[in-house]
Amino acid sequence: MELGVIGLGRMGRIVVDRCLDAGHDVVAFDIDADARTSAADAGATPAESIPDLAAELGDEKRIWLMVPAGDPVDAALDELAPELDGVEPRSTESASGQRPRGDVVVDGGNSHFEDSTRRAGEYEFAYLDCGTSGGPAGAELGFSLMVGGPEWAYDELVPVFDAVATGPDGHDRMGPAGSGHYVKMVHNGVEYALMQAYGEGFELLHEGRYDLDLEAVANTWNNGAVIRSWLLELCEEAFREEGNDLGDVADHVAGGSTGTWTVQESLEQEVPLPIIYQALAERFDSRASGDGEGRFARRLANRLRYGFGRHEVARKE
Repeated sequence: MELGVIGLGRMGRIVVDRCLDAGHDVVAFDIDADARTSAADAGATPAESIPDLAAELGDEKRIWLMVPAGDPVDAALDELAPELDGVEPRSTESASGQRPRGDVVVDGGNSHFEDSTRRAGEYEFAYLDCGTSGGPAGAELGFSLMVGGPEWAYDELVPVFDAVATGPDGHDRMGPAGSGHYVKMVHNGVEYALMQAYGEGFELLHEGRYDLDLEAVANTWNNGAVIRSWLLELCEEAFREEGNDLGDVADHVAGGSTGTWTVQESLEQEVPLPIIYQALAERFDSRASGDGEGRFARRLANRLRYGFGRHEVARKE
């Protein structure tokens, strides 16, 4: 099928490349001319603007948006809206039982679920909120995709989701508008807690009574232990590349917006999340200390963010 992709950063470019590899046609746009040229070299059709991208697509337009959450999403959708057809009929099925027809936009970034719910109601075209997990490693393996929005629109995009995800089991429709980004928000809260748990465990091993090779510990745990995981594989990678004491990796853990949203939602729903809250608080405290030394657990979390997301590693002065 034919797909338009807006936003050609690390994640957006992976969407382009995986769709091209699967045999789909891609029209690509980014405000960065070099990014457009690079996508064209890979086989995509470059567009000079968002309206130009929409004009290059066929009658039923399928567009994947991969831009930073917040105002950039609204700005892109506002620019797209005049170029796209609304959904007819507006109900799930027409009286004849035929599926609705219309253009579909996928928001694959980390938007707040309430923003996604609002956007789904503001525009005439179909809007799918797609929580995307896997980081730059998804270039090879594929992403995990958590999708919210109309079922018919999700079904229309299944060939693309199959290409971008790890496969048919790597994506699913979570529910109505907002549910995809809601599930991804909670996913990130769990991620914070897991990183904190691994960090604290390795901190005790590092500071404890034995002189241990932490890379060897992580490797052994990853081969059959109950706590084996991709994050643990990234712990092993961190010790291999940074050293047993993590070298000059600083106690400064960036990020936190989705974890904050998770904790805020837990307060509204009166669901206790003490471990996720503490992991979030550790991130905030790491930025207040300012000495770069601090806790080994937080230094490991800093390095893990590079492992799965290629986020910049804060280093000691």
